[in-house]
Amino acid sequence: MTPVYVAVLAPFLAAVAGFFTGGRRPRTAVPVAVSGAAVALLAVLWPAAQAVTAGATGRYGDSAHLASVPTGTLPIGVDLRVDGLAALVAVAVGVVALAVQVYSVAYLKGDPRYSSYAAFVSLFTAAMMLVVFADDLLVLLVGWEVMGVCSYFLIGHHWEQPDAQRSAVKAFVVTRLGDVGFLFGIFTLGVAAGSFRISHAVGEAGRLSEHTVTVATLLLLCGVVGKSAQFPLHVWLPDAMAGPTPISALIHAATMVAAGIYLVARLYPVFLAAPVTLAVMAVIACVTMLGAALAALAQDDIKRVLAYSTVSQLAYMLAALAVGSATAAVFHLLTHAAFKALLFLAAGSVIHAVGTNLLRDMGGLRKAMPVTFATMTVGLAALTGLPPFSGYFSKEAVLGAAEEAALHEGPVASWAAWLVLVVGLLTIAVTAAYVTRLWLMTFFDAPRSGIAVHESSPAMRWPLVVLAVPAALLGFAGLGHGWLPHWLSLDERVPGGITPLDPAFPARPLHIGAVTSVLSIVLALGGFAAVLAVWRRAPSRDPSLRLQRLRPALEEAFWVDDLYDRLFVRPVRLAARSVRWTDDGVIGAAVAGSGTEATRVAGLLRRAQAGNVQTYLTGLLAGVVLLAVGVVTLT
Repeated sequence: MTPVYVAVLAPFLAAVAGFFTGGRRPRTAVPVAVSGAAVALLAVLWPAAQAVTAGATGRYGDSAHLASVPTGTLPIGVDLRVDGLAALVAVAVGVVALAVQVYSVAYLKGDPRYSSYAAFVSLFTAAMMLVVFADDLLVLLVGWEVMGVCSYFLIGHHWEQPDAQRSAVKAFVVTRLGDVGFLFGIFTLGVAAGSFRISHAVGEAGRLSEHTVTVATLLLLCGVVGKSAQFPLHVWLPDAMAGPTPISALIHAATMVAAGIYLVARLYPVFLAAPVTLAVMAVIACVTMLGAALAALAQDDIKRVLAYSTVSQLAYMLAALAVGSATAAVFHLLTHAAFKALLFLAAGSVIHAVGTNLLRDMGGLRKAMPVTFATMTVGLAALTGLPPFSGYFSKEAVLGAAEEAALHEGPVASWAAWLVLVVGLLTIAVTAAYVTRLWLMTFFDAPRSGIAVHESSPAMRWPLVVLAVPAALLGFAGLGHGWLPHWLSLDERVPGGITPLDPAFPARPLHIGAVTSVLSIVLALGGFAAVLAVWRRAPSRDPSLRLQRLRPALEEAFWVDDLYDRLFVRPVRLAARSVRWTDDGVIGAAVAGSGTEATRVAGLLRRAQAGNVQTYLTGLLAGVVLLAVGVVTLT
């Protein structure tokens, strides 16, 4: 377990050093941050290698109990666990974190707040490593919430910009809304299972009542939907693009947004015991994947296009979990980590060179930025799902799992599986369309920026080249018969039933169906051809303008933000104004009025205590006269 401790502690100590010494010694910020990420990556390579080599002989797993915190009821165990799933996801986290730290050296060169930025990235990395290796739900919650806090500061890095301030607050508030249900889900599952240990809760899944498991998983799903930006809590992720581009790569690849998918995979037998939750997941995934892809089709900001593509691709992972294949979901998580980190860093290279995020101001960059063009083309091909790039294999694994669940009995109702299959295929065509639009408007036609463009510095180029390798080749890991299921050691058993992962059965390979493969390739080529045909008629014009009346709805992402503004933001502001008016006009006025009246009464009393003897005698005489008159009158 020593490598696991190092993987968590190395970036944590780098963060501490960055916070305390970065401001006074800014030259140490770069080596401290980069070395922290590098040590964390090196530490997780060994358990990952053990998980891969153990595939032929059995499952790989190890755990450690560090301490037990008494609470009066269920103790909190500071427990860590490493197995194939944790080790491989940790490698993805380490690779992306190191690439982001190296890339940021050049991207944020001269930024006066670089040291705090690098420290927050290190703390973010340590928190995600804690989420990956935690074997206690409450320990996992610590890493989960620390990531949320770090994302607030990183998205709002340029706090002097109003958009960055609003986006940071929005991301923090929306994800916290989901975390309310998530916290209650942890309590429900932990109390029902008799322990907060993940391994124990998974083992008890078959003994819990279906009602309890359904309630617990639906509550946990609230946190998953918020953290992984699924409908209806997806609205924070596109606005998070206000942060620096390397942060977009970090959040969108294998860290924060992937945490929700990873959690469901870690607790998968518990979710398999709740068919209602799986059906809800399937519906959420279908609405999200197609809706986000359509929204990406009309965005003018290159980073927002990629942000909506992240929302859509995360929905593919959630869909795979809904139809019964955690292996396909994690496979797509790993490939997505590679090609989405590559795409955001390549977009940052373009933005750094052109000086704008807007596609309409780009164009003609293919010859001026050959490395960025080649690597980004690889990433876009993987995102589209074109063979032989990685996204093709992982996306086909998801569709293959949906096909199997639709045609054969699975953990979810057949209608939900058919819905995932049909919507997943339609989304491929839309994905190909917005990818083609981004590719053509960025790299082809005449330059529209008006400035001399050149390739980025080596510190920004080399991370692109490194990430392009897994983006192109990682998919082949899913071709080997049973390779990935053995490496991940995922438990896909319906509690109380038999699964191909039982020791008496060989590991179930990923299913890549011939029919779905042909359909997906045809649909992808159709989306590419449609946009290309429109673009060739007017290369200097945005192809999405041909959508005419439909375009405003897509550009505004179906006005979901406006709906939330009307339903929640405006009523809250009205209530706040009412409270303020009540405080100022009623309570404040009453307090101020009582003070005024007290002052007036005090003024009258003050006159009676003026210190004038003649006044006192006059008052005394008047009192005596009044008493005398009263006595005579009454008697």
